[in-house]
Amino acid sequence: MPTELRVYLRVEDLQRQFAAYLGTPTRARGYPPTEGQHSLIIEVAPGLAIERATDLACKAVPEVEVGLLFVERQFGVLELHGSDLTRLDAAGTAVLDGLGVAAHDQLAPRILYSDVIEEITDQHAVIINRNREASMVLPGESLLVYELTPALFASVAANEAEKAAPAATLVTVSMIGAAGRLYLSGATKDVLAAREAITRALTSIEGRHS
Repeated sequence: MPTELRVYLRVEDLQRQFAAYLGTPTRARGYPPTEGQHSLIIEVAPGLAIERATDLACKAVPEVEVGLLFVERQFGVLELHGSDLTRLDAAGTAVLDGLGVAAHDQLAPRILYSDVIEEITDQHAVIINRNREASMVLPGESLLVYELTPALFASVAANEAEKAAPAATLVTVSMIGAAGRLYLSGATKDVLAAREAITRALTSIEGRHS
């Protein structure tokens, strides 16, 4: 049966906050990544085809580590990471060749919404923090919200945002599901720089349009 490649995304130089997020129990079902490593994230359909992708990667390059293997309702998700970018690329090539697809067959990211909310109130901060997956947003900070598809592109959005604004706080990242979402808080100038970096990164990614 044919396999659809939805996402083939290399995230270089994992930043401190995003690497820690990927290493939380709800994300890292396998081996947690560390700051400075590189990540390769793959999404395919049908969902169970991700098991073949995992087999191809692990057999081709046993040195790469599997951080996330997840079969959701429609799609399968695999995250691989390591310190050697050459080995990570080799594992990715084995997956592409084995599935009979190319990296440019992936979907192009599509920005659905973004906004910067300045000086959020204490009540707003409390309700966000009850649903957060990473650090807390504080009253009086500015909050960047960003939504996109496919959801996995929220991973590169979070990492690029942290590169551009390391003083900002990663509040939550939703990278599996119908849409990806990112919450980032801090000084207004930092979250504005983060939004610009995310948009620049996403618009540079090549792919097909659904």
